[in-house]
Amino acid sequence: MDRFSFLNAAHTEFFAQLYDQYLENPDSVEPSWRSFFQGFDFGMTTYNEENPVTQPEIKTVVTPENNSGTEKLLKEFKVIKLIDAYRSRGHLFTRTNPVHKRRTYSPTLDLENFGLTKADLPIVFDAARIIKIEPCSLAEILGHLDKIYCQSIGVEYMYIRNPNDIQWIQSKIGHNDNQPDFSVEQKKAILRKLNKAVAFENFLHTKYVGQKRFSLEGGESIIPALDALIEKAAEKGVEHFVMGMAHRGRLNVLANIFGKSTQDIFSEFDGKDYQDQEYFDGDVKYHLGLSAEKRTSTGKTININLAPNPSHLETVGAVIEGITRAKQDKYFPNDFSKVLPIAVHGDAAIAGQGLLYEIIQMSQLDGYKTGGTIHIVINNQVGFTTNYLDARSSTYCTDIAKVTLSPVLHVNADDAEAVVHAVQFALDFRMHFGRDVFIDLLGYRKYGHNEGDEPRFTQPILYKIIAKHKNPRDIYAEKLLAEGVIDATYVKELETEYKADLEVSLEESRKKELTIITPFLQNEWKGFETAGISQMLTKVDTTYPKEGLTAVANAICNLPTDKKFISKVQKLINDRKTMFFETNKLDWGMAEHLAYGSLLREGFDVRISGQDVERGTFSHRHAVVKVEDSEEEVVLINSLEGKKGKFNAFNSLLSEYGVLGFDYGYALTNPKALTIWEAQFGDFSNGAQIMIDQYISCGEDKWNNQNGIVLLLPHGYEGQGAEHSSGRMERFLQLCARQNMYVADCTTPANFFHLLRRQMKLKFRKPLVIFTPKSLLRDPRVVSSIEELENGAFQETIDDDSVNKSEIKTLVFCTGKFYYDITAEREIRGRKDVAVVRIEQLFPFPADQLKGIIAKYPNADDYVWAQEEPKNMGAYGYMLMNFDFIKWRLASLRVSSASASGSYTRSKNRHAKALKMVFEKDYIR
Repeated sequence: MDRFSFLNAAHTEFFAQLYDQYLENPDSVEPSWRSFFQGFDFGMTTYNEENPVTQPEIKTVVTPENNSGTEKLLKEFKVIKLIDAYRSRGHLFTRTNPVHKRRTYSPTLDLENFGLTKADLPIVFDAARIIKIEPCSLAEILGHLDKIYCQSIGVEYMYIRNPNDIQWIQSKIGHNDNQPDFSVEQKKAILRKLNKAVAFENFLHTKYVGQKRFSLEGGESIIPALDALIEKAAEKGVEHFVMGMAHRGRLNVLANIFGKSTQDIFSEFDGKDYQDQEYFDGDVKYHLGLSAEKRTSTGKTININLAPNPSHLETVGAVIEGITRAKQDKYFPNDFSKVLPIAVHGDAAIAGQGLLYEIIQMSQLDGYKTGGTIHIVINNQVGFTTNYLDARSSTYCTDIAKVTLSPVLHVNADDAEAVVHAVQFALDFRMHFGRDVFIDLLGYRKYGHNEGDEPRFTQPILYKIIAKHKNPRDIYAEKLLAEGVIDATYVKELETEYKADLEVSLEESRKKELTIITPFLQNEWKGFETAGISQMLTKVDTTYPKEGLTAVANAICNLPTDKKFISKVQKLINDRKTMFFETNKLDWGMAEHLAYGSLLREGFDVRISGQDVERGTFSHRHAVVKVEDSEEEVVLINSLEGKKGKFNAFNSLLSEYGVLGFDYGYALTNPKALTIWEAQFGDFSNGAQIMIDQYISCGEDKWNNQNGIVLLLPHGYEGQGAEHSSGRMERFLQLCARQNMYVADCTTPANFFHLLRRQMKLKFRKPLVIFTPKSLLRDPRVVSSIEELENGAFQETIDDDSVNKSEIKTLVFCTGKFYYDITAEREIRGRKDVAVVRIEQLFPFPADQLKGIIAKYPNADDYVWAQEEPKNMGAYGYMLMNFDFIKWRLASLRVSSASASGSYTRSKNRHAKALKMVFEKDYIR
């Protein structure tokens, strides 16, 4: 009797499912099946991309007892192996590259690699059911597989671990064999958009010869793709679109997707000055953004946004995720799908910029997820002058997608219908799963990195091919002409009509003397004003009634009685209660919570994000406390009576660059939310230096965008070494100019309270950088009263009210923690002739207040700027520029390359010498 006779009793689809189960867990299948599969695997050629190893083949001997059915079944399994190979490796053998031959990958999909031959082509196999077709010949199965996996679209998805996701994808791409199926009118719509994309670039190329525009030529099919994406997404309920992209193709996208006036674009090409002379310096035309309302072809009104960005590639990716989340939280908190982020990348940038990894890792985290981003790579196959083989070690530029098991579609940019088809798949995936999806649009770059560059220096062979290559519009027009969809004059008429419109716009633009830049996200900023230095220095009422503070205290000073917390949490909360309701001595953490609570009761949202912010790096905040036996999170402030705003504290991933970019985007979109990013230590903020330099310090100046982001940077010299001492105050102060931001270094909980409240009570928004304390968080000297919160205000400067001003000879100015070190030393020395003035706000510099304070000390003749940082760091250089109305001397550490010593003893000795310089003006180190 045939020992494999049991094989004849089941359906091939059952075999396939059982085989998948065996591959996942061999012990989970019945022993006779396990024995069969083991023999089958041993008899097959091991199919491995890097190291193909041929195993000895086990041949089935046909005997009277071993009938032909068994041999046929073994071939069914070989066909299943073939189908699996197309699914997992078919993308390596596609026709997706319009100007390069594909690299050779081995082993191939040849039949012989699966134990099959051409003689098997006419045989009908039941395995066809796996790809959802009726049993058919091997030749027909191959035809279907080739269309699905190996033509203009290559699909990577078999690394996804959820079988339901894989089945959904297979069902989707199996429909019509993954081939586009557009109506005549849809095809004409694609052609019309392609024509505008091509004609726009041609027009600019002839009218502005040699000017940089970073043309889209070679990737024009993204224009009909984006158009189709927005149209279909609107039909699926998306109401807001947030897009980020680099400079290549941006002008084309602005004109042909966002509807930016071509008159304005031409004015920017002509280099005209801006209408705004006071607050705005502008940026190059291919960095500017736009927000607009758009009506789709079916009459739906949608909000579309293209974020401005610098030349620092991929930075905008983090920003648009923050913009998206802010819109979701504000308008659609229960349905994130209604706001769609679209990130357009370059191939060199997505592979080379590490920021992408940070953004991808944020995509499924509670504080940062946005319901899935559609990533589109305009793949020029070259970065500036670098060939793609030198630009990455991975097979594809999109291999970052595998981090989150996101599918990737590699598409030939010359096949316009395939490109549109791919983005529609991407949209369906995002809307169904709420996860990221990637499209790798393989095209080329017609010119060099910019239009004035010579690409043949570095890619002479490639650019010979490109010079002869037809553009995507002409390729598609020939296809439609052959199909009888259009006639021979159709494209010419489209081009003539569109170029005539451009000529009219050009003529009208040249009648205007100035360029007008519309602020990005202007609808979110209604009711806010622009502000200069004088407005920034104007006092703001930040008082808050005691009954309101008491309501906040009641919320944050009482743990739920039905839950158990560790003893340290109970003590911490009890200490809060004592300081508010008994001793009236509020520490830093308590004042911070009271500020948040007061703002929540006034209708503002509060979002704080960063590493360890829920507890606080130095265990002072405890905005979120954990139940001992379940680790359930309890946010005490959310029980606040009269709370109108939303409070969220999110521990971030271990990222500065990506998270600060996200939070910047959030603050850019919701000016009524106090949006805070806290560094674990201030020293680590330089991990986000690009966001600070290119966005925070100059976003308003370049793009007319206000932003109220708050940076909390723990700062202070306490013997913890070079990476745990300095928030690099000098770098922020160097960036301060005109009216771009606030920089503060507070010394009291009350001043911190009022500073946070001022940030929201202003009628405008500026970034706020606060150097926050570490050891002072628990210093008994650093306390404030309820009355100081109730009736006080933010003080840019704090005079020394503990001295007799007529007795003062030495007047010391300082900021931050050093104040407490100086006053402690003054007490030790018994020096009653020394006064210490605190500068709490460094920028804008409170010069008039300081002049008034100096006038109160008629006998002072020794003025000192004292800092705990080395001479080449801290505020010294900034003070030289701004504190120039008296002659003063410096008391500080000597210049240093590292911000602090690694030796506690050495740090302590240096600190003592800086203090000695304060009190002994003849002491020279």
